[in-house]
Amino acid sequence: MIPAAAVPALYTPPQIDYLAISPMLLVFAGALLCVLVETFVVRRLRHTTELIISLVSLVAALAVLLVKGPSIRTMTLGGAVVMDGPAVLMQAIIVLLGGISLVIMVERFNGRVADAFTPSGASIPGSSDEAIAERLGTTTEIFPLALFAIGGMMIFPASGDLLTMFVALEILSMPLYVLTAIARRRRLLSQEASLKYFLLGSFSSAFFLFGAALLYGYAGSVNLSTIAAALPVVSGREGLLIPGIFMLFVGLLFKVGAVPFHSWTPDVYQGAPTPVTGFMAACTKAAAFGAMLRLVYVGVAGARWDWQAAIWVIAALTMIVGSVLSVTQTDMKRLLAYSSIAHAGFILVGVMALDQTGVSSVTFYVAAYGFATIAAFGLIMLVRSGGSEATHIGQWAGLGKQSPLVAGGMAILLMAFAGIPLTSGFTAKFAVFTAAIGHAGTPGVVLVVIGVLCSAITAFVYFRIVVLMFFSESDDDSVAVLNPSVGTSAAIALGVLVTVLLGVIPAPLLAMAADSAQFLR
Repeated sequence: MIPAAAVPALYTPPQIDYLAISPMLLVFAGALLCVLVETFVVRRLRHTTELIISLVSLVAALAVLLVKGPSIRTMTLGGAVVMDGPAVLMQAIIVLLGGISLVIMVERFNGRVADAFTPSGASIPGSSDEAIAERLGTTTEIFPLALFAIGGMMIFPASGDLLTMFVALEILSMPLYVLTAIARRRRLLSQEASLKYFLLGSFSSAFFLFGAALLYGYAGSVNLSTIAAALPVVSGREGLLIPGIFMLFVGLLFKVGAVPFHSWTPDVYQGAPTPVTGFMAACTKAAAFGAMLRLVYVGVAGARWDWQAAIWVIAALTMIVGSVLSVTQTDMKRLLAYSSIAHAGFILVGVMALDQTGVSSVTFYVAAYGFATIAAFGLIMLVRSGGSEATHIGQWAGLGKQSPLVAGGMAILLMAFAGIPLTSGFTAKFAVFTAAIGHAGTPGVVLVVIGVLCSAITAFVYFRIVVLMFFSESDDDSVAVLNPSVGTSAAIALGVLVTVLLGVIPAPLLAMAADSAQFLR
């Protein structure tokens, strides 16, 4: 018999830093507890129980990130998860934005079920089956779905290898496909949007996975640091490198809604339940840009002369297409969808700075954009006509007289989207444009010029709505503004307040982003 000590170890268990990954564990634990509640707790108690579990898990995760996060700089799980400054700060932003989104999602407007979601997506609208489901209040599945999505978003920017990044991409995407499909109103539009999102998202995931396979063939590893180390020395396999990088970019650019991978964005934003649209627009963009920063700065920066020109072109096209097509929109949700595309182009300008100032400016931008976007979609949810959301721009005419608070809040958010001074949008754009001018050379200057011109185009779009709200008379007497709960009111007010504060006193967040801009390689 051979002694155990003489047998070579075939598998060495990875070292696990449980403190470093505890924020993600807390969120996933909350999601699993919500699944158990769905199974074992009576229906009338599920909503309150799962809401408490969800908020507690998110608050606990945020507390760990804020208290212990700045001191955490480690690679754990065999290098699959990297907790460094950019990852910790991006995770904190995602958790905070996700918690605010969840509060808005569960708004009931004094009804039995969450207002934005159908009680039974499989039932025919108006049928007896749907009426039974509504009396039972069966919409609590949104809690575990949202938490699983947030957990995947947290892993995404902290992924140390391409395989973990792909798993995180799927974990965050699958719940969003379901959440998109269960809108209470415009049911068929919601399900169509979900199908489009699922099909196009599957293609983008396939591109990402194929790109990871090509880079594995090039470097012999899917670890980003190993790929970076292989870039200057590996020869004879260059034919795998550039196609692999571009395929990875396809998967990430799809998630941020960049041109030409943007076609899903307007339809999905319009068809999804409005709070889910805000959740996707804010949190998914933060997670995807966090992952893109890690891929660009840690993994493939050594080959940037081979791919950066293409990303410059994509950034320019994204700003132009998003800005120009927003002018033609008559639906508020589609307008903000094209606005989201334009903002993705602005953020790409900061990514292409390829400097720590680019990392900090992108982090600030996604935070500023996230707060404003969630609040904007929350306000859209409040404006109704005949029981349905009044999303046509013409229905917002005269809203300033009917509801000065809603119209005033939306005006502030639209000014932030336009980049008007003393709002977070101005500071965010100034930060990414400054980074590009300082570190991206002539192409960066060209992108900034295009960005300024596109900002002027979008300013016309946003101020057209402001003029409509405050200086036009309403022709539709059916338009009304609902009174939300305290939680929803607080969430929307927080988004508006942060939008103003980040424009007036942006220094604390800018300093925090600058201090957290160093990747661990």
